[in-house]
Amino acid sequence: MADNNPAPSPEEMLRVIEEQSVATAKMLFPNPVLFYLPWGVAWLLGFTAFFLSYGLGGRPYAPISPMQALAVLMGAQLVAGAVTTFWLVRMNRPVRGDSTARGAMYGYSWFAGMLLVAVLASRITPMLPPAERGLVWAGASMTVVALLYMAGGAIWLSWPMFFVGSWVAGVNALGILLGPGWHALLTAVLVGGGFIAVAAFQRRRA
Repeated sequence: MADNNPAPSPEEMLRVIEEQSVATAKMLFPNPVLFYLPWGVAWLLGFTAFFLSYGLGGRPYAPISPMQALAVLMGAQLVAGAVTTFWLVRMNRPVRGDSTARGAMYGYSWFAGMLLVAVLASRITPMLPPAERGLVWAGASMTVVALLYMAGGAIWLSWPMFFVGSWVAGVNALGILLGPGWHALLTAVLVGGGFIAVAAFQRRRA
C-alpha cells in the first residue's frame, strides 16, 4: 500500500526545529522589553514631575510640590512593577526548576531593596529641606535599580542588562552631585528615555 503521508523534506524539518527552538527560548528567557519599557515610562513621568517641581535655578517650572512628584513617581513605579511581575509569572508558569527559583529570588530582591529605601528615606528625610528629601528618595531608589540590573545581567548572563545597570549608576551619581533639579532632568531623559529607546531596540531586534 502506498504511503499517503510522505516524509517531510530536510527544509521542512529544519523549519520545525527552528520554530520549536524559538518557542522554547521564549518560555525559558524573559522578554527583555518587559524589563525596560514599563520602567522607562514610569521614570520618564515621575522624574519629569520632579524636574517641574524643582526647576534648575531653584524656581519651580510648574505648581507641583515635591510630595506630589513623589506620589507620581511611586504610583508609576507600582504600575510598572505590576506589569513586569504579571508577565514574568505568566511566562514562567510552564517552567519548573532553577529558572523559576532564580526569577522568584530576583523579584524578591526588588521588593526588599525598595522596602529598605522606604524605611531609610522615611527615617532620614524629616531632617532635610524639601528638595533634599526628594533627592534622597530618588537617589536611593535609582541606586537599588542600578545594582539589581547589574545583578540581573550576571544572573542571566546578559551584558546589555549589566551595561544598562552601569549606565543608571553613572547617571544617578552625576545627578546626585549636581543637585535635585539636575538629578530629576538627567534621570527622566537619560534613564527614562534611555530605557524606552532600549525597549524599542530590543523589540526591533527580536
